[in-house]
Amino acid sequence: MTRSGRPIDILLVEDDPADELMTREAFEDNKIGNTLHVVRDGQEALDFLYRHDSYTDAPRPDLILLDLNLPKYDGREVLGKIKSDPDLAHIPVVVLTTSAAEEDILRSYRLHANAYVTKPVDIDQFIAAIKQIDDFFVQVVRLPPR
Repeated sequence: MTRSGRPIDILLVEDDPADELMTREAFEDNKIGNTLHVVRDGQEALDFLYRHDSYTDAPRPDLILLDLNLPKYDGREVLGKIKSDPDLAHIPVVVLTTSAAEEDILRSYRLHANAYVTKPVDIDQFIAAIKQIDDFFVQVVRLPPR
């Protein structure tokens, strides 16, 4: 929840069911009271953001957690579309991926990612990383108004 007590909508773009489950567990373990919406590929992410097909009533997310390696459109393509669209560019995007490759990090920041986090393999470290992301983007910084 934000400092004002308003829960935020977080869009998780993740194709790996195990990573989705770990993220959900991190939210539960840390008692994060925000709403987590999950899509499983780049096309679903864009449909959610542009409110197409089954996502016509989707909320505008306050924060996006984006994996890079996705089917249909990869995370780099999704990030590029988000940050080049004036209606979406203000939404903070945290790249949350298994890649620690310098090329992926540099390219993500060139595409205007707000942060780049390599997913820890250890479940406890993963849960701690999700809590730190939530603490920073929800408790420390001020998000743009909806």
